[in-house]
Amino acid sequence: MMPRADFCIEDCRIAAGSRQTVDLTVSVLSDHTPVTMSVHVLHGRRAGPTLFVSGGIHGDEVIGVEIIRRVLNMPGLAKLKGTLLAVPIVNTFGFINHSRYLPDRRDLNRVFPGSSGGSLASRLAQRFMSEIVEKSDLGIDLHSAAIHRTNYPQVRISPDDTKMESLAQVFGAPIVMRSVLRDGSLRQAAKGTGKDILLFEAGEGLRFDEFSVRAGVAGILRVMHHMGMISAKGVSKPKAAAQFCASSNWLRAPMGGLIRSYKADGELVRTGELLATISDPFGEVEKHIEAPFSGIIAGRAVMPNVNEGDAVFHLGRVSSMVQAEDAVEDLNTQLTDDPMFYEDEII
Repeated sequence: MMPRADFCIEDCRIAAGSRQTVDLTVSVLSDHTPVTMSVHVLHGRRAGPTLFVSGGIHGDEVIGVEIIRRVLNMPGLAKLKGTLLAVPIVNTFGFINHSRYLPDRRDLNRVFPGSSGGSLASRLAQRFMSEIVEKSDLGIDLHSAAIHRTNYPQVRISPDDTKMESLAQVFGAPIVMRSVLRDGSLRQAAKGTGKDILLFEAGEGLRFDEFSVRAGVAGILRVMHHMGMISAKGVSKPKAAAQFCASSNWLRAPMGGLIRSYKADGELVRTGELLATISDPFGEVEKHIEAPFSGIIAGRAVMPNVNEGDAVFHLGRVSSMVQAEDAVEDLNTQLTDDPMFYEDEII
């Protein structure tokens, strides 16, 4: 049998059956410090698809870094079929500065596909597209909520995309949400090249959330097994189907003040149920926030002080509250108790 060809990225060649971290040149800072985007390439000995997993497109969304770190240490990768491209920190600039943005104040996820002659953000986007996206068959992009908000683990897919809906169920996050393709986003740019991306959202900016990390690790391993890249050993199936939210709404603060939340992300609520109370600092005025429809809390604000109009609860509609209650409980229990998600069973 002919040996598998090397995997080429930038000017590096990675032999089949080996792994290597490649530093892609991005830019040079004003003090002459070089900035790179590091890609860990695992090139399996046997042929198979190419999957990329990325984190840190927004520099303050650090949870993807931990998810990728744990995936890279999974023993099942020793017999990998195909190629895995792992980019834990896409936006190095933002990561160093604990910022969502690049030094030119641009949101990297609004400038794809980028340009080699454009802004700093545009050049970084172009490098990611040419060296990562275009060389892959599928991508999994890891995000969290912005700072002072948190997201319950969820996968977002494009409307009317049955193929990705099926793959989202394989991933096994508790929630699957429809999300339109935004102009300049990585998902939109990848779609333009014929490539699909699963978008995973979980946790809070600048924070690790153990439950969300486990959901991300589990989902990536399930997708890799589904693609034939790794064996089933150590990869459990989700105990229940993800809750599909065809639509959702952000509930906003009716007044400014201090919010007392009675519901957490991931909780199921029914129409009219009390979610929170907002009071002024003197306790003289209070207003309640009630659920306008039955659904699951996909995300929420975590700061106690809010201004009038602030988004405080992200509520997703579910098709059946009865089915959702059983499914969410089963998935929560699995992610909490199953040792397959632990690294050496010590987190």
